[in-house]
Amino acid sequence: MSSPTPDALLGPADVRELAAALGVRPTKQRGQNFVIDANTVRRIVRTAGVRPEDVVVEVGPGLGSLTLALLEAADRVTAVEIDDVLAAALPATIAARMPGRADRIALVHSDALHVTELPGPAPTALVANLPYNVAVPVLLHMLDTFPGIERTLVMVQSEVADRLAAAPGSKVYGVPSVKANWYAEVKRAGAIGRNVFWPAPNVDSGLVSLVRRAEPVKTTATKGEVFAVVDAAFAQRRKTLRAALAGWAGSAAAAEAALVAAGVSPQARGESLTVEEFARIAEHKEIAEHKESGNQ
Repeated sequence: MSSPTPDALLGPADVRELAAALGVRPTKQRGQNFVIDANTVRRIVRTAGVRPEDVVVEVGPGLGSLTLALLEAADRVTAVEIDDVLAAALPATIAARMPGRADRIALVHSDALHVTELPGPAPTALVANLPYNVAVPVLLHMLDTFPGIERTLVMVQSEVADRLAAAPGSKVYGVPSVKANWYAEVKRAGAIGRNVFWPAPNVDSGLVSLVRRAEPVKTTATKGEVFAVVDAAFAQRRKTLRAALAGWAGSAAAAEAALVAAGVSPQARGESLTVEEFARIAEHKEIAEHKESGNQ
């Protein structure tokens, strides 16, 4: 592996210069906040535990700040960028700043939410500074589409980081917490200040680590069936599960039958349940349907 030049990573002046040359102004619509601090991107790569043999997929490389740090540490990087100008400019930035690694990057010019395959070897890690407005859907889509991703580290809005890493019983435990937990063990992995971004956002950021479960959740229900229960339970999170799942089951009485069969109190609320308990409820949908048909 050829060693990069000491100034290969982008600093504040480099980022602004690149942006000016490209006529790029970070847009709110795409949640663009470019990282301008080399120490921060190195810290992200270190926290992500990127290994020399890793194939890392990065969503939203932007001007390439994190991409360059990933190229220093990984075997290969696949960068997925939706923005036309940024996607066109990234290869030249890599070639200029890290020529010895330029053949180690693949660029996919696409919306990450619609990516179903990637060029080259399957990714083993996902590391990204995710745009705030699409962070959760992008994260869940990538984990679902690329089962070879074992380790993930994403930088997201602090509040989103809290939600993703929340445990049952927490006030912020909800749909993102349960769905992320379907795939992985999730935890907060640090905080990121506002001054490392340009423009500085008006919210704090946090790092979230996701390590894929060694064993998938044991259930006879499909992921879609389990997620349907999760969505229904949190659509009316203040209600008891008997009431919240009435639409899903066909009636409150049918929801109660499924909950009792699953060993879950009909008076409980969604925020107290583990992903395994949601899976058990999904397995008992037929009891609810049987109860419904018996009542007609």
